[in-house]
Amino acid sequence: MKLTVSGIEDGNPAPEKFAFGVFNEDDHMSFGANRSPEMIWDQVPEGTRSFAIVMFDPDVPSIADDANQEGKTVSKDIPRVDFFHWLLVDIPARMRCLPEGEDSDGVIPKGKGSGGGPVGVRGLNSFTQFLAGNPDMAGTYFGYDGPCPPWNDELLHHYHYEVHALDIETLGLSGEFDGASVRNAMKGHVLASARVIGTYTLNPDLPECQR
Repeated sequence: MKLTVSGIEDGNPAPEKFAFGVFNEDDHMSFGANRSPEMIWDQVPEGTRSFAIVMFDPDVPSIADDANQEGKTVSKDIPRVDFFHWLLVDIPARMRCLPEGEDSDGVIPKGKGSGGGPVGVRGLNSFTQFLAGNPDMAGTYFGYDGPCPPWNDELLHHYHYEVHALDIETLGLSGEFDGASVRNAMKGHVLASARVIGTYTLNPDLPECQR
């Protein structure tokens, strides 16, 4: 299976328009356009009955005490964990693309709703936990919300955009299901997968080639 994420060449920086947070000289970070990217997939295997889109960042620090703190840095040596940015499942087998901005077009404080997305069913992304302590932003974040790594992180972040062809019409998930639930439900049902990786950072101290 082949996947194209418009505007992102595999292994290269993702455009700011897809980001939840963009660099700001005065405050380190401000809200970005947060548009979901156009996804186009083909070379689909026979027997495909639905698709699932999963986007995640495997470079999120497992200990976030120093994240976005003045005078501190997030060491590149801290163990990293997956942070899910986009979960969209039960996409009909007839689909071969999702237009830009279809599942997100701007930052929505307290998050987007659950249930049906542009197609399929939205899952709960990891901003739900990350923003839980922020009274202005806390809420349930479903569907797509883009890159927003700590602005003081020494590590460049890699964003994995994936499409999975499945042999079932539905994963049977509803409500506040998360990335782990999607991965568990897909086990034994994946006929083929495709991935594009885009990089992103808000740290101006990282080399120019990484920004």
